Amino acid sequence: MVAVDKGTEAIIDDGLLIYRGRIVAGRSAKREATRTAAVRRAIFDDPEHRSQVAQAVASLNADSVLVLGTSRHMVERILTALGLEDIPIEWVPIETVASPDERRLAQYIRQSEGKHVIPAPTMEVQKSFSGYLVDPLRFIFRRKGRQVEVEKSIVRPTYSSMGRFYIADTVLSAIVVHAGHRVPGIARVSRVMVQSSQDGILIQVDVTPAVTRNLFSLLRQVQAEIRQDIEMMTSINVLGVRVETRRILIGPS
Repeated sequence: MVAVDKGTEAIIDDGLLIYRGRIVAGRSAKREATRTAAVRRAIFDDPEHRSQVAQAVASLNADSVLVLGTSRHMVERILTALGLEDIPIEWVPIETVASPDERRLAQYIRQSEGKHVIPAPTMEVQKSFSGYLVDPLRFIFRRKGRQVEVEKSIVRPTYSSMGRFYIADTVLSAIVVHAGHRVPGIARVSRVMVQSSQDGILIQVDVTPAVTRNLFSLLRQVQAEIRQDIEMMTSINVLGVRVETRRILIGPS
């Protein structure tokens, strides 16, 4: 709400640079394994991370930047790290934008459920948080006589004390096989390979069609079904789905 109210299109929050709802640079502190590492990430302690975001901020040539921090000292450290310490600053204390009840509720959710908010749409956040449970948070408020819709995302950081969950490759393979068999015209799904990375997964699968007409359209449908099921059921970002066919099943005439 502060960014919309101030007309600011660039936001720096927890190690990320967000511009017009897109994550354009940085790495989120919420992906770090410990709280100490998360704090260091948020204040741009890593030289490579600091340089990347500083260059991105300069290239945007934005009129203003909203820098979020838990204290004035933290914000000053971020500004210094990114070379922004000499620009005019308008301080916006949290007390001026959130009531005591709202702050208490936010603190309770962080402590009891381990959830935090990222000021970017869910579809954008999922690209950087593959395998994390990301929930949308949408609300509408009025600004200067018009309605403004804002979408944020709720995630549970890696360093949360709520624990972790893991999805085995065998589970992913089973989802791929089920999705492929659901497509009319596919007789067999086999040879599923899943290649994992920090940004998501690449899937390779071999299918046996039972039809010869519109074959490319059929394979594209298999791709779409697999991507949809994996992302919906696991929250893992699918970087690509490669569907191959080595044979076609020909039934009796």
